[in-house]
Amino acid sequence: MSEIEQDSLRKPGVERVFETRGGLKLVADTWGDPSDPPILFAHGGGQTRHAWGNTARALGSDGWYTVSIDQRGHGDSDWAPDGDYRFDVFAEDLIDVAGVLPQPPVAVGASLGGGSALIAEGEKVANGEQGAFSALILVDITPRVEKKGADRIIKFMTANLEHGFATLDEAADSIAEYLPHRPRPKDLSGLAKNLRLGDDGRYRWHWDPRFVNDREKLDRMARVDRMNNAAKNLRLPTLLVRGGQSDLVTVDAAQEFQELVPHAKFADVSGAGHMVAGDRNDAFTQAVIDFLNTI
Repeated sequence: MSEIEQDSLRKPGVERVFETRGGLKLVADTWGDPSDPPILFAHGGGQTRHAWGNTARALGSDGWYTVSIDQRGHGDSDWAPDGDYRFDVFAEDLIDVAGVLPQPPVAVGASLGGGSALIAEGEKVANGEQGAFSALILVDITPRVEKKGADRIIKFMTANLEHGFATLDEAADSIAEYLPHRPRPKDLSGLAKNLRLGDDGRYRWHWDPRFVNDREKLDRMARVDRMNNAAKNLRLPTLLVRGGQSDLVTVDAAQEFQELVPHAKFADVSGAGHMVAGDRNDAFTQAVIDFLNTI
C-alpha cells in the first residue's frame, strides 16, 4: 500500500447527526461522496462507531458512502431517557437512519447491530412493506447463539460497570484478559474513544449502564423465534460473516442460518473471535468487498 493510500485510510470521517422518530440524536462518522451508494454500519452492544473505522474508510474510498453510527445509548449518541434498549427500538432506529439516506443502504451489523438489522428487514417484508436495506451483512450473529459465549460477554461488560478504571492501562488490561488472542495495543488513543472520563477521574465504558439490565438479558434469550421468522423473510442479498474462533456463533448455528436463508453467502474469518472487524480487519474488509462485488 502506498503512502497516499495509507494517508487516505487515516482520514477522519465527516460527522453527521441523525434523529430517530422518538427524537434521539444519533451521531455518525461518514466517508465518501453522499451521492454514492450508501452503507450503514451498526456496531455491537457496548461498542461505538469507531469499531468500523478502518473498513468504513476503505469503502468510502472505493465508491461507497459509508455511515458508521453510534447506536442509542452508545458513544456520542443520546441515551434513551426511559432506558428503552429493546431490539425493537434499535431496529426502528436503523430504519429511521436508512430512510434519510437517498437510497436504501447496505446494512452491516455486528451482534446487536446485526440482530437489529435482521429484525428490521425481515419484519418489514413479513408485513408486506418494502425492505429498509438493499443488502444485509451480519457479523457474528445468528438467531441461535451460544449461552456460554453470551454470558462471557455480559460478564465482561458488567465487571467494571460501577467503578470503572483508574487509567487507560487498567482498561486495556481488562480487554486483554477478555480477548487473549488479540495483541494488547501499545497506543491506547483508540481505546480512549470507547471510554468516558467521569468527574471522579475514573474511566467508564462509553455506553449507558442501563443497556445491560435484567430486562435486556431476558429479551435476548426470548428473541430466537422472532429472529428465525425474520430470517425466513429475507429476500435481499445477504452475507453472514463468522469469526473462526467465535464462542457465540458456532459452525452449526451458521449452517442453520443458511438453511433459513438459502441464498445467503458465508465467510468464516480464521483467527477472529466474536469481534471480527477488530480481530482481523483486513480479512473482514476483504470479505465485505468480495460480497459487495457480487450484488
